[in-house]
Amino acid sequence: MRFLSSLIEAAAALTMLHYKDIRAALRINAALGLVGPMILIIVTSIGLYAAAEHMSLGKILMVLAGVGLILLGTR
Repeated sequence: MRFLSSLIEAAAALTMLHYKDIRAALRINAALGLVGPMILIIVTSIGLYAAAEHMSLGKILMVLAGVGLILLGTR
């Protein structure tokens, strides 16, 4: 997932260079603002699913709350 995210960001950078327009770069950058949190949620979900049998419900809820606070803090 992280590799996919980096490929998307590299493609966006090349697209920005191709257009050479600040408005296009801002639109592309705004779209990238959605990619980062989506990758974070997917990777965290996969990790929690794999670790769910070894963790208590309280710990899982704390991790989910932490992810939520990260997403809230980056707004």
